Amino acid sequence: MPKKEERCSFCGRPRSETNMLIAGLDAHICDYCIDQAQDILKEELKTVHPQDFSRMKLHKPAEIKEYLDQYVIGQDDAKRVLSVAVYNHYKRIGQPVTKDEVEIEKSNIILVGETGTGKTLLARTIARLLHVPFCIADATVLTEAGYVGEDVESILSRLLQAADYDVAAAEKGIVFIDEIDKIARKSDNPSITRDVSGEGVQQAMLKLLEGTVVNVPPQGGRKHPEQRMIQINTHNILFVAGGAFDGIEKKIAARMNANIIGYSAGRDQEEIDRSNLLQYVAPQDLKSYGLIPELVGRLPVVTYLSPLDRDVLRLILTEPRNSLIRQFTKLFEMDGIKLSFNEQAYDFIVDKAIEFRLGARGLRSIVEAILIDAMFEMPSNKSSGELKITRDYAEEKLGKTNLSRLRVA
Repeated sequence: MPKKEERCSFCGRPRSETNMLIAGLDAHICDYCIDQAQDILKEELKTVHPQDFSRMKLHKPAEIKEYLDQYVIGQDDAKRVLSVAVYNHYKRIGQPVTKDEVEIEKSNIILVGETGTGKTLLARTIARLLHVPFCIADATVLTEAGYVGEDVESILSRLLQAADYDVAAAEKGIVFIDEIDKIARKSDNPSITRDVSGEGVQQAMLKLLEGTVVNVPPQGGRKHPEQRMIQINTHNILFVAGGAFDGIEKKIAARMNANIIGYSAGRDQEEIDRSNLLQYVAPQDLKSYGLIPELVGRLPVVTYLSPLDRDVLRLILTEPRNSLIRQFTKLFEMDGIKLSFNEQAYDFIVDKAIEFRLGARGLRSIVEAILIDAMFEMPSNKSSGELKITRDYAEEKLGKTNLSRLRVA
């Protein structure tokens, strides 16, 4: 009589249909059931023991800034403001319940700075340090509820996805709302027409920023009456908004000039640095630009990012832990090629980035254009083991691309 084939005691699969069948005292279990049991265990532990943020390591402001310094060059003022705001926010979340009834309100942040100065990088780096869910939402696609586009609640759908649908973790996360200046009010008169992608979005964001329970579609997109919703409390979510606010310097200049006109304008008047007017940005400038007063009030921490000068761009190219040169060196290293640049090549790249006025993003465009031929040809050429980039080589390669024809008006 042939021996009876052993089977999994849970699903009944015979040994021949499994990759592995593990024997116990009186039972067997297959690899499929082990995988399924592991998934069930993860879900149960997540429900019973959600992430405990009261035990999360609370980094001091100086520690946060020190970490940011490794990845972001310059912008010391913005780093200090962000470090203090984030420290206070998570200290507020972890505060024990006391009888003095002092409730600390959260301080959302708004970053004002030209494109490519590091707004998104700052927020992403802080989230990586704190190990909290983080998402980037683009304000340009948002419209008022009921119109074509995305509802404001879709911002939280991205955060929920970043938290692997752990609601408790998502409720302690960080949301970076990019291009906040693109939802500025289109007209000074709020009643002249319905501004569904400007003032309408700002109105819809008010309760979200302040703290409320929001019904969020788990997969994002439009809401449907019969769709299952997930409730998220935004009271402990830190919102960081960023925008270039192109032309806000004129608003700042007009305000500051108005302040120094009159009999009080004396010789002790503080001199204005007109090369970087963003450092004087104030909430009233954001209001003049087109953000409604209620929204500005819910973003109480206002800071700026300075335009990148030549020295800072040169440091950005080589100094950070994940600098552009280190990234490309690693890419070539994977193909067994040693990549190096001389000082004159660095100077050329920085000069071109200043000419194109694209900030740190311009550096990547230029380096990509210079290395594109080498990245195409050298992986197939087994004899090539080293590539040295000189200024002449960089000028020659950039001259062949469309970037060389780019001129800023």
